[in-house]
Amino acid sequence: MRDVRTITDSECNQQAGAAAAGPSLRGTGAPPGTLTAVPHADHTSNESFPGPPRPMRVTPVPLAELARLLDAGTTGALQDGSAGSADAPSATGITHDSRAVRPGDIYAALPGARLHGADFVAQAQSLGAVAVLTDPGGTERAAATGLPVLTVPDPRGRMGELAAAVYGEPGEDLLQIGITGTSGKTTTAYLVDGGLRKAAEKQADGGALTGLIGTVESRIGDERIKSERTTPEATDLQALFAVMRERGVRSVAMEVSSHALVLGRVDGCVFDIAVFNNLSPEHLDFHPDMEDYFQAKRQLFTPARSRAGVVNFDDEYGYRLIGELKEEGFPVTSFSAEGHPDADWRAENVELGPLGSTFTAVGPDGERVPAVAPLSGPFNVANALAALTALVAAGIDASTAAEGIRTVPGVPGRLERVDAGQDYLAIVDYAHKPDAVESVLYAVRKVTEGRVHAVLGCGGDRDPHKRPAMGSGLARLADTAVLTSDNPRSEDPLAILATMLAGAAEVPAYERGTVLVEEDRAAAVAAAVARAEPGDAVLVLGKGHEQGQDIAGVVRPFDDKDVLREAIRERTRREARIAREAREAEETPQAREAREDLEAPHPPRPSAAETPHRTDNQNR
Repeated sequence: MRDVRTITDSECNQQAGAAAAGPSLRGTGAPPGTLTAVPHADHTSNESFPGPPRPMRVTPVPLAELARLLDAGTTGALQDGSAGSADAPSATGITHDSRAVRPGDIYAALPGARLHGADFVAQAQSLGAVAVLTDPGGTERAAATGLPVLTVPDPRGRMGELAAAVYGEPGEDLLQIGITGTSGKTTTAYLVDGGLRKAAEKQADGGALTGLIGTVESRIGDERIKSERTTPEATDLQALFAVMRERGVRSVAMEVSSHALVLGRVDGCVFDIAVFNNLSPEHLDFHPDMEDYFQAKRQLFTPARSRAGVVNFDDEYGYRLIGELKEEGFPVTSFSAEGHPDADWRAENVELGPLGSTFTAVGPDGERVPAVAPLSGPFNVANALAALTALVAAGIDASTAAEGIRTVPGVPGRLERVDAGQDYLAIVDYAHKPDAVESVLYAVRKVTEGRVHAVLGCGGDRDPHKRPAMGSGLARLADTAVLTSDNPRSEDPLAILATMLAGAAEVPAYERGTVLVEEDRAAAVAAAVARAEPGDAVLVLGKGHEQGQDIAGVVRPFDDKDVLREAIRERTRREARIAREAREAEETPQAREAREDLEAPHPPRPSAAETPHRTDNQNR
C-alpha cells in the first residue's frame, strides 16, 4: 500500500490512512500516443483521411490567384509562366500537417523550433500536394521536389488568409460569436450555443443548424468532433467553417484563446461579436507578463478581428478594455453579474442553488428578463449574463436568448455531478488555474452543509509559477486537500507535487485543512471519497472533460468522472462487506447455523411430473 502523506499542525509529514493505490504513474505497458485526450465514443472520426473534416465540394482556386493575394514570391510552374493557361495548377485545400495532406492541397511548410516543415515536402507531395507555402528558409528544399512554391516572410501569419480564400471565405456566411478570457470560455460558448439553437428553432423554416468550436469538442449541428486544442489551427478552422456552411449551419459560438490570437489561428476571421469574460494569471509560460497576456486578448477587439465587443464590467482588465474601446469608438456592450448600475446589462435578484442559479437580467432600456444559469456558482451567473448579452448584441431577442441558455443541459467537465447513489455531492471540474480553483471551491461551499474534500494536480510542461498558488488555495479552502498528478507530461510528477506542497505549507495552520499527497491520481480520488460523510462534497479538479492522462509522452485512458464513480461504488461495496461481516461476528452459534443452512445450496425439488404417484395396491 502506498503511503498518503499529510501536513500536520507542525508541518511534519506523517502517515495517514490510505485507500489502495493504483498502478504507478511510472509504469509501462500502454501504447505510446500523442493525443491530448482520448475521444468520447460518440465523437466522429474520418478513417479515410486524418485530421479535421473537410467540405465535400470546393471550387478550385488557381495558384496564381493565391500568389497574387499573398504577394508571394514563386518558383516552379508559376514562375515559368504557365499560371495563365487553361490547365494552370489550382488548389482545393490547405494543411500545415504533411500527414494530413489530401490531393489538391497546398502544404504549408512552417519553420519550427527543431525542424522545418520543408523537410516533409516529399511526404506531402506523395499524398497529393500541388504546391507549398513556406518562408525563405524553406524555399530551396521545397522547390527541390518540383512543386510550385509560394514564399512569404511569415507563412504562419498568412496561412489563415490563404485558407479562407481557398475555401471561399466561409466565415462570411456565418454569424460568428467568439469568446475569450482566462476562465469561462467553454461554459459561455455552450450557453451562447443554447441561445443560438433556440433562436434557430423559432425561425420561419426552423431548420437552421448551429456550430460550436472549443476545448471540449466541435459540433456541426448534432455531430460531435473531438477537439485537439481550444482553437483549431487556421487551416483546420477555415475548413471547419466551410463544412458548417455546406451543411446548413448559420451561426457558430467559438472559444478564442490567447495562443490562437498570437499564433494567427483566427486570421481570416472577423467575428460579429467578441466576448471578454475575465483575465487572471495564466499561460505565463507563453506570455512574459500580464500586460502581454492582456494585449494578446486585446487583439480580438479591433475592426480587423470583430465588429462589436461584449465585455465584463466587473473584471479589472475588462473595465480597462471598456474604457479603451469607447475612446476608440469601437462598439462595446458591458455586463455586470455584480449588478453595477453603470453596466449596460446587469444581474439582479441572484439566487444561488446547488444545481444552478436564477437572476433577473436588466437591460440598458430597463427591460427585465428572468434568467437561469444552468450551472451553480456566482461565476456561472457571469457566464450566463455574458452569453445573454452577446446574443442580444447579435440581434437575438433577450427572452429567446434566456430561454435557450436555460435549456442547456450542462457543460462536460464543468461542475459536472457524478451520482452513484451516494449521500454526498461529487463533482468533476476543469478548474486548473488558481482563480478558477478558488471560484469552484467558493461555489461548492455555498451549497454544501458538510465538509469539502478536493483533489487537484498541476500539469507538467506548463506555467510552473502557478503551482504554489494552486497548492495554497486548495489547502486554505478545502477541509481535505489531496495533491496529486494531473498530466505530468515530460516532468517528474513528484517534483510538481513538491512545488504544490510548498505552497500548501505556507498557509497558516489555523487556516489550513488536512493536506494529503498521493502521486497516483486514481488513489488520490479514492482517498478523498474515503473521507466523505453525508452532506459533504468531493471535488476532483483539473482535468474535467479530458479522457486521457499524459505521462512521459504516453497518453493513457483516464476519465475523472469514471474514476470518481468507481471510487464511490468501491467504497459502497467495501462498507457493505464490512457491515455484513460485523453482523456475522455478532451472531449466536444457533443463528449462524440457521443462516448457513438457508444459504447452503440444496438439491432441486422434483417437479410434479417427476414425483411418483402411489397406486391403490401400493396404498394397501
